[in-house]
Amino acid sequence: MSASLLTGAVALVVVAWLAACAEAGLARVSSFRAEEAVRSGRRGSAKLAQVAADPTRYLNVALLVRVACEMAAAALITYACLQEFDKTWQALVVAIAVMVLVSYVAVGVSPRTIGRQHPLNTATAAAYVLLPLARIMGPIPPLLILIGNALTPGKGFRRGPFASEAELRALVDLAEKESLIEAEERRMVHSVFELGDTLVREVMVPRTDLVVIERFKTIRQALTLALRSGFSRIPVTGESEDDIVGIVYLKDLARKTHISRDAESELVSTAMRPAAFVPDTKNAGDLLREMQQERNHVAVVIDEYGGTAGIVTIEDILEEIVGEITDEYDRELPPVEELGEDRYRVTARLDIGDLGELYGIEAYDDEDVETVGGLLAKALGRVPIAGASSVVPLPDERELRLTAEAAAGRRNKIVTVLVEPIGPPEPVEAEKESE
Repeated sequence: MSASLLTGAVALVVVAWLAACAEAGLARVSSFRAEEAVRSGRRGSAKLAQVAADPTRYLNVALLVRVACEMAAAALITYACLQEFDKTWQALVVAIAVMVLVSYVAVGVSPRTIGRQHPLNTATAAAYVLLPLARIMGPIPPLLILIGNALTPGKGFRRGPFASEAELRALVDLAEKESLIEAEERRMVHSVFELGDTLVREVMVPRTDLVVIERFKTIRQALTLALRSGFSRIPVTGESEDDIVGIVYLKDLARKTHISRDAESELVSTAMRPAAFVPDTKNAGDLLREMQQERNHVAVVIDEYGGTAGIVTIEDILEEIVGEITDEYDRELPPVEELGEDRYRVTARLDIGDLGELYGIEAYDDEDVETVGGLLAKALGRVPIAGASSVVPLPDERELRLTAEAAAGRRNKIVTVLVEPIGPPEPVEAEKESE
């Protein structure tokens, strides 16, 4: 095999190796990282910033150099093998085997690994070569791309580095792994993508959790309800809870009563605003944009039968991105707090079976509800607000008084319920001993 041909092939493979390194490094260096390098005074950062400002052009130059060198090396190896072997098929088999091995290891794996591990150094070094090379080549790389696009169905060559949402998600995960962004920032970016696949029904407040007021109630009653419940926007219903006719705002109620005390006796319908209605199958991301454009913070969600499914606020949608919004009053509470004399403060989510055990009842169940908060809502016939109280019977004919305590959280949900027996407690343990 001719030494000159072999030397030429090795030189071409080395150039292809360098071009592959440049490709991998440039793909990992953004314009932001290049600007950071300039601010830090890194050597060669000015040239790197020029390349990062138009990455597509210089990536194409590196790609062209790599492909040309690989093809030229393959031609030289094939020619040398044809001189070395008597039979053509033997020369072709050896040439193909050698170039597959060289292309995979020397041009495929090794340079890309180095470029990905040291992107800034690799890209900076490549910038010194690619800038003058791009000037020399002139319109050749763009012309080849145009030819390729003409032969390729679809949208042709893309200028961006992402082919799909999955690639961008993977890049965000990689950025967190390399400590370029925080874990919470990565989660928020993923949440933005997921918001595009989220329906309004998944983020709304269901109708069963709504605090509403009838249109024939007075402004004073509405103001009292708003202050007790902690909600600044309350749906106004007509003939039934399915018939929401508007939304009343606390600031409108306060403004009317501040102007004239006589306004307290007016109907709440005189102070309500028109309600916006959206289907429960609407995309949450689209609704967020509409709410921003229309400067609307709340919408009534309608199900497929035309009934009220719930309401959705702009905060409900934002929580899908930033997570649960809490305030300084929210704190972790124990499920049961003993107050003495068979009185307990329990969380609204406490299972009613656990409530029964507090009063010596082993199997306390209700086919309609599962939690203490649900039990209170069933007894009241409506969503409980702070101060709401009702009496519920126990299976052993005793009765308990359940009182909703202060609400917490952005949705002002009742988080604790005061439980106290009515009348003196029965000596349960004494009865068991006598038996």
